Amino acid sequence: MSANPLDNKAQAWSALFSEPMSELVKRYTASVGFDQRLWRADIEGSLAHAEMLQAQGIIAAQDLADIRRGMAQITEEIEAGRFDWQLDLEDVHLNIEARLTQLVGDAGKRLHTGRSRNDQVATDVRLWLRAEIDGLAELLLQMQRALVELAARHAETVMPGFTHLQVAQPVSFAHHLLAYVEMFARDAERLADLRRRVNRLPLGAAALAGTSYPIDRKRVAATLGFEGLCNNSLDAVSDRDFALEFAAFSSICMVHVSRLSEEIVLWMSQNFGFIDLADRYCTGSSIMPQKRNPDVAELARGKTGRVVGHLMGLLTLMKGQPLAYNKDNQEDKEPLFDSVDTLRDTLRIMAEMVGGITVKPEAMERAALRGYATATDLADYLVQQGLPFRDAHEVVAHAVKVAMQMGQDLAELPLATLQGFHPKIGPEVFERLSLRGSLDSRQSIGGTAPVQVHAQIDAHRARLG
Repeated sequence: MSANPLDNKAQAWSALFSEPMSELVKRYTASVGFDQRLWRADIEGSLAHAEMLQAQGIIAAQDLADIRRGMAQITEEIEAGRFDWQLDLEDVHLNIEARLTQLVGDAGKRLHTGRSRNDQVATDVRLWLRAEIDGLAELLLQMQRALVELAARHAETVMPGFTHLQVAQPVSFAHHLLAYVEMFARDAERLADLRRRVNRLPLGAAALAGTSYPIDRKRVAATLGFEGLCNNSLDAVSDRDFALEFAAFSSICMVHVSRLSEEIVLWMSQNFGFIDLADRYCTGSSIMPQKRNPDVAELARGKTGRVVGHLMGLLTLMKGQPLAYNKDNQEDKEPLFDSVDTLRDTLRIMAEMVGGITVKPEAMERAALRGYATATDLADYLVQQGLPFRDAHEVVAHAVKVAMQMGQDLAELPLATLQGFHPKIGPEVFERLSLRGSLDSRQSIGGTAPVQVHAQIDAHRARLG
């Protein structure tokens, strides 16, 4: 039996075993089908490790030159689709190392000195996720910009604000959109914060206890752009809280996407008719020729459940594991990969779709007029005339009841009728009862008054660049 574990495909990790792994177990335990996407991070981490080994005198300069040459060829083969991924070699790490050894001989066998697949995979996942985080950060900026630019065109567009999906008070459409900008801005803050915890180097922890070789972990961290080290070797190889934190972030972000998607579905429906979507974001019906379905928004709403499910799966995966590394952790990759893919694709298409929204201001204004949206404004007016708010609230409730019976808006009631509810109501009340008057009166910071909305739009534009 060969003394080199990589010369025996049936037993890729040790000569200890006296029989080959069964085909069923091989297929069940292999991860190369999905973890091969880590190949670039694996090569990057291996090269940094090799450079450190040579600098520390652990391997020769010629070994490092050979490793670099072999890794360059492997990179070319993978990029060209000519790399032979082998199930027998279980994962991305052993596949690359085996090919390296084929290409450069003993230098390839020396590469694994001072490390384990345990710290190697933890490093690869962190490197890969860091790059994905940077891409998602840019998509979050694009999402916010699309919302801000749509808002900038509709600071004066009145729509009903809702509570319990009942008409509550008038707001501008821009104000409504900027609420989502705030949500995605917080998502961006969460993403930037978790990046710092992702960006710590596990390599050098080896299997679980560190290594007796005189390695320089700080050098490797600097080479790979890590901000710090995982300071406990047991923790470095066994915990995946950085993946859990990413899954939590992506779940929260997708919930925000889902809420916006739900509103887009409602707004586009005939019962609302507030907006229209470009045809390229809609689908038709196989039987009803009049249908234009907002499938992109619906699917984004549905994919949220998928991403939240990945968070639950990862939490459950980690909850019962003793220290240090366990094979369970192989199951961290597919949910993490899918969360990244789903969030990336969703943010990209949502930003594009928002940019193609056509707003129907007349429909929004008609809806605001149907729900006595300025009732609170009448109460506030009475408070300014000296009534306690609770008394004013009761007076307006009576007024709304009468207006409903008459089929009129509060602003349509004659002054004499309004004065019948309270004698302090004067003719100036009608300005307060108009949708525009209500909007303009909400001057508090963060309010829906157009002047405040424009200020927020300017602030967001400055922040987003």
